[in-house]
Formats: sequence, structure tokens, C-alpha cells
Amino acid sequence: MKTFNKSMIATLVLGTTAMGAQAGTWENESKDAWIDGKAETVLLMNTNLNNFDINTDVKNGKVVLTGKVNSDLDKELAEELVISLDGVSDVENNLTVVKNMDMDDKDRDTMDDDDNDLTDAKITTVITTRFLFDSEVDGTDIDVDTDNGIVKLKGSVETEAEKQLAVKIAKNAEDVRDVVDELTIVAE
Repeated sequence: MKTFNKSMIATLVLGTTAMGAQAGTWENESKDAWIDGKAETVLLMNTNLNNFDINTDVKNGKVVLTGKVNSDLDKELAEELVISLDGVSDVENNLTVVKNMDMDDKDRDTMDDDDNDLTDAKITTVITTRFLFDSEVDGTDIDVDTDNGIVKLKGSVETEAEKQLAVKIAKNAEDVRDVVDELTIVAE
């Protein structure tokens, strides 16, 4: 009888340990799938990127981006959008920049002139996305406009803390030179 009890206890301990290990794996895979879904969504919502040419793969919170984009700016934008998501620990950006070889010199000059506009668009997109994915900021009531790296925030927030967080998020975005705060506090 004592041998039977020891065998049962040993079986229970081993079984519980194995189930715990499987539960940890399942939880990590679920979290990675959740992050992958958010990454795909944020890339899909961005009108500057072709989400069908960008693939995401997540392992232990690290997102690997593969595929192709049209410019270095698009490559940076994809990484910025994904790294700002909750749960993302790192981004490995393996996107390939595929330049259109059919352009003439005039088109290339126009693209150089548009780089500043594209950077402003990237800044606006990144900040707006961060607002929408931050649970402490109601990004739906904040307009973000960027001109030459200067971000203007307009709209309403409910508290001073939300206002300060919105300004901080904007200031921490890459390529931002300054933030003009025109937010108003409207308590509900």
C-alpha cells in the first residue's frame, strides 16, 4: 500500500509539473499571437504602408518584420509602429527596401522634396497610433498635425494628467523637434 501511495504521489507531481510547463508555453504562444494580431492591425491601419507586403512573426514578445517596402522611411515607420505596442520587447527589422528603378531624375528630385512631408506624415501616424493604443489617453479626441517636425496637438482631454501624457508621448516620438500643446481639459 505504501508503494502504491508513493507511486501515486510521484505520478501526480510529475503530471502537475508537465501540465505547468505546457500552460506556460500555451500562455506565451497566446501572448505572441495577441501581439502578432496587434502588429498586423497597426500596419494595416496605416495608409502609408502596404500591409500585404509586410509579414510579422512573434516569439517571446520579439517581433520580426520581413517583406518589402518602398523606402527607408517606410521601413522606419513600420518598426516605430510595432515597437510602440504593449507587450513588444524588441523588433528585428528585416524589411527590404525596393526602390522603383523606372524613375527618372525629375521623379527622384520630387521624392527628395517630399522626404520632409513623408517624415511629417510618419510622425503624425506614429503619435496618433500611440494615442489610440494607450489606455490612458483618449486618442479619438486629439488631432495631431506635423509641419517640419513640429507637432501641434489640438482637441480635448479629461484631465491634466492625460494632457501631460499626450504631450510626453508626442515629444518622445522619433524626429519630433517640438510640440505645441493646444489641448483643452474638458471634464465630463
